[in-house]
Amino acid sequence: MQFHTEFSPEPLAQRLGLNSRIVTIGSCFSDVMGRRLTDNKLAVLANPFGTIFNPVSIAKLLTMALRGTTPDESGYVERDGNWFHYDFHSSLWAKSQDALRNQLTIRLAQTGDAIRKADFLFLTLGSAIVHRHIETGNVVANCHKMPGSLFEKYLYNIDHLRDDMTRLFKTLRKANPTLNILLTVSPVRHTRDTLPLNSVSKSTLRVISHELTVWNSWVSYFPAYELMMDDLRDYRFYEADMIHPTTQAHDYIFNKFAESAFDADLRAFVDEWSQISKSLVHRSLYSTGSRAHVQFLTKLASQLEGISHYADVSAELAEVRSRLEKCTMYDVK
Repeated sequence: MQFHTEFSPEPLAQRLGLNSRIVTIGSCFSDVMGRRLTDNKLAVLANPFGTIFNPVSIAKLLTMALRGTTPDESGYVERDGNWFHYDFHSSLWAKSQDALRNQLTIRLAQTGDAIRKADFLFLTLGSAIVHRHIETGNVVANCHKMPGSLFEKYLYNIDHLRDDMTRLFKTLRKANPTLNILLTVSPVRHTRDTLPLNSVSKSTLRVISHELTVWNSWVSYFPAYELMMDDLRDYRFYEADMIHPTTQAHDYIFNKFAESAFDADLRAFVDEWSQISKSLVHRSLYSTGSRAHVQFLTKLASQLEGISHYADVSAELAEVRSRLEKCTMYDVK
């Protein structure tokens, strides 16, 4: 008997491989996926602008990165002695406007360069509800805890959103004709917008995502939102706030993603790396320096050397070799 509606996403037309170069942009789910891809030794630039929820800001930032545009001077804001920018997440800040400008300019250039070289761009859309800075008339990515009276909050028009995303995709394709885009809608509910309005927002993003995949053969959709809402339809898969998915839920969704998006070689590597990673965190409590422990470390070093031809495991290999050297302090019998 089944106790949930399990489904497996369709295999993607273009699969990620061991040598794929990836950029992730968007909501906190892009952070999660970026970290997991990085943990599995893929080449990833994960959310370089910080968490960005709305597609309007995503489109603006990526367009700036590809065109070499500097941050909008009207977007800088000072709060409690720290400087932020309305187009970027609050994790990007500095003690002076000049320092922040330099930091953001570098980050934009790095992102533009990464996208031109990338094989895949992973975009996670979080919300179609935006905040517009009343004085400048610009949609902001983050309000940086400034007074709410400075902003107007509203649901972005679906036609305007469609136009923004279509222009963005044309810009991306022109900059990198071989780029593949993976779209997702974040499974995190925005309850502050009320549940009814959150449903409208997610529906808007889902419609736009569907249309973009229909119009462009190089754009695919991964149903992270559907996996959370329909497959993992149980509050045991949510954190205490009843909004964010648990680690167990992220594990499940990532495994579904691997089945759908990874080629055979990458799936085999991920399985092998999973076992090696468990061995790396193993620490012997009582047998350090014993023959069995040395054999364990020697085998682990050999496994790492075996995969070093197609993954950067230099740090892990150095650590294991260091642990082997320390074993010489003991009498191995």
